[in-house]
This record gives sequence, C-alpha cells and structure tokens, in this order.
Amino acid sequence: MSYVNPKIQTQFESLSIELKDEILKRNVRLENLHDLIHVLEQIVNEDTHS
Repeated sequence: MSYVNPKIQTQFESLSIELKDEILKRNVRLENLHDLIHVLEQIVNEDTHS
C-alpha cells in the first residue's frame, strides 16, 4: 500500500487524478519531494519506451 507523507500532500494533490492513481498503484512510499519526482520520472520513462 502506498504512503504519501503529509508534508508533500499538497504537491501530490496538485497532480491529475490519473497520475495520482498510477503512483498509488505502484505501492511506493513517498516521504519527500525527491521520492515523488523519482516515481514521476519512472512513469515518464516507461511511457516514452512503450
């Protein structure tokens, strides 16, 4: 189950619903902005290599 630290909840909530759903289904732990950026980069890289 994914976790979003309340400290970055505002940044997380600013994303589209589709993007938030994609992040949450990955079962990641987002403790800080770096973690969020890392997951977003993974999604972009997967999308560009499809």
